Amino acid sequence: MVFSLVSGSIPVFNEYGFKFIFSSAWNPTEGREEYGALSFIAGTVITSIFALIICIPLAFATSLFIGEYFRGKWFAKGLGTMIDLLAGVPSIVYGLWGFYVLRPFIVDLGLSTQGYGIFTSGLILAIMIIPYATSISTEIISMVPNDLKEAAYSLGSTKLEVIFNVIVPTARSGIFASFILAFGRALGETMAITMLIGNTNAIPKGLFDTGNTMASVIANQFGEADGLKLSALIAIGLLLFVITALINAAGKFIIKKFA
Repeated sequence: MVFSLVSGSIPVFNEYGFKFIFSSAWNPTEGREEYGALSFIAGTVITSIFALIICIPLAFATSLFIGEYFRGKWFAKGLGTMIDLLAGVPSIVYGLWGFYVLRPFIVDLGLSTQGYGIFTSGLILAIMIIPYATSISTEIISMVPNDLKEAAYSLGSTKLEVIFNVIVPTARSGIFASFILAFGRALGETMAITMLIGNTNAIPKGLFDTGNTMASVIANQFGEADGLKLSALIAIGLLLFVITALINAAGKFIIKKFA
């Protein structure tokens, strides 16, 4: 896979060098071709970070609710089952829901004239990754040994003190890993983002501006691409691969350091 991506990327890097990574130009017109990946990198990072900011508090609170506060209760089990089901829903279904429900709702609120953009796509990304992060975090929290919690309670600790002084420190590496995995999923998401981001080949100037991500530009343009444009799209795929690998490596390093 790496060999295919690298070999396919060679023509565009021979043409532009590393300027390709830092340029936001994208002009496929024959005779005036110019390609750069910066706008797509920016769109990917902004939407993913925005989704993660929404995801972290909601997923963390929900996982504590299911895995500790009401562990074993029928409504916690029901909520956990629903979250597990939502974590397995195909992304195209989220995209359709976002297109026909979320996008018109944002238009009605007056936040965007057409409902497309970074905000809409980031919000649908958050909705997609919250069940994923919650499911993993709940499993980690429920695996904290009861002996540790009972010892804390026997010393007079409140439930809140047990959560933040026993459960969270014990499970922090696993909880952190759940958010790293969720962030990785957000970075590589394709279809839902393609339907909602607006598909503009420019660096977004705000949350309500349209844009493109690395995955969405490949999905939109790969089928009709050839020559230097095809090489540029393959190079964007290589960059996405590298970014995801670096984030996962950083996550593993932090997990080992603080586990």
